[in-house]
Amino acid sequence: MKTKQFVAASLGLMLGYLAAEAAAQSDPRYIRFANSAAKGALYKPDSGPAPKIGVVVIHRTSNFMNHISTTELAARGFLVLGMNPRSDNNESAVDWDANQLDLREGVEFMKKQPGIEKVVLLGHSGGGPTTSYYQAVAENGLAYCKGANKLVECSDRIAGAPKADGLILVDAHPGNSVNGLRSLNPSLTNETDPTKIDPALDPFDPKNGFNPNGDSTYSAAFQERYYKAQSERMNRLIDKALKLQADMKAGRHVPSDDESFVVYRNRARLSDISTGVHGGTLKPRKLLKNDGTVDASKPVKTVRVSTPRNAKRDASFDDTRQLTVKSFLGANAVRSTSALDGIDWCSSNNSVPCAVQNISIPLLVTAMGGHYFIRDNELAYDMAKSADKDFLVLEGATHGMTPCKPCAAATGENYGNATKNFFDYLAAWMNKRFS
Repeated sequence: MKTKQFVAASLGLMLGYLAAEAAAQSDPRYIRFANSAAKGALYKPDSGPAPKIGVVVIHRTSNFMNHISTTELAARGFLVLGMNPRSDNNESAVDWDANQLDLREGVEFMKKQPGIEKVVLLGHSGGGPTTSYYQAVAENGLAYCKGANKLVECSDRIAGAPKADGLILVDAHPGNSVNGLRSLNPSLTNETDPTKIDPALDPFDPKNGFNPNGDSTYSAAFQERYYKAQSERMNRLIDKALKLQADMKAGRHVPSDDESFVVYRNRARLSDISTGVHGGTLKPRKLLKNDGTVDASKPVKTVRVSTPRNAKRDASFDDTRQLTVKSFLGANAVRSTSALDGIDWCSSNNSVPCAVQNISIPLLVTAMGGHYFIRDNELAYDMAKSADKDFLVLEGATHGMTPCKPCAAATGENYGNATKNFFDYLAAWMNKRFS
């Protein structure tokens, strides 16, 4: 009898879940774009008034055709286009300006949809640099992405893109370039031999503060040396890539169009393994709590759980960056003197902090409380030019906008409403400005 009751209850829960999913969006339409290999899925509400606001969601390489925002926002009355760029699932194939051409097709497509009056870009994670770069160029023209300070200048082909009406950054990282910089293991002394390590800079050595069983603690002196050494390693890699590029151009290198560019030891970001590093906001900020209220009375600290397993991942093949000279310089490199706070943000066109200084449309910046981009997003918010801007941290949420179970286990708190609360907030933000 108990078994029958359990099965019936489980079936009821499952049917309820499926009904909720169907109510969100039951029949997305596949979109193939004519001018590129980009593709998308268009989600619309199954009932209710015809949408007036369209949302375009895209990343640099990830599959966003079924991104969580597509069904969640469609269920709240928005038309949503989840896009894949031509470089989906292939970092070495990234042509940074080609990404912008793909996004342009998505924006143009959305603007042509019946009833759509406003278009909002949603940049999650690596989609943050993609969408913010697009809007910065759309508002300012090619002058934004050209100049002697740029490692790679943009091409004229991205001129004339239509502007979006709003931008939402969702736990956006500051740029693949900055991510790459801060993930470098600076203890590597030989780029062709990953076994050559300087023990004084090894983040996975307990003598330096590493805890293989939990949260690590690094001294301020170690961190200062570490960030400086990360910058020095990145600058050496940049110089190597620029020399290869010059040699190819001068006919001194074969192949003459591009070359493989392999970067070893890339799982050494201190904020991954120490919650005391870059672990929260500097000022009191809005925290969207599990009960739906917003508390802005104090600085927000991450509740994430450290990942000491990065010690093994740092030496793995899976976490070796297999790029090309073009994809490294175009989207994965940035100049700096300190990987923490000495970054030349505008030396790369893959940079949220550079882009937001040149964007004027309404801007919503969000960060996930169970991840490590909280301070980065606070910085982007502070640097943003937009007069209408908002910043919010979602309590106890993973990078994927879902409840963080390890965080809840560690804190004893309940974060079960994270997803609903977050998308309710996004919907209210957009409706207030664009409906």
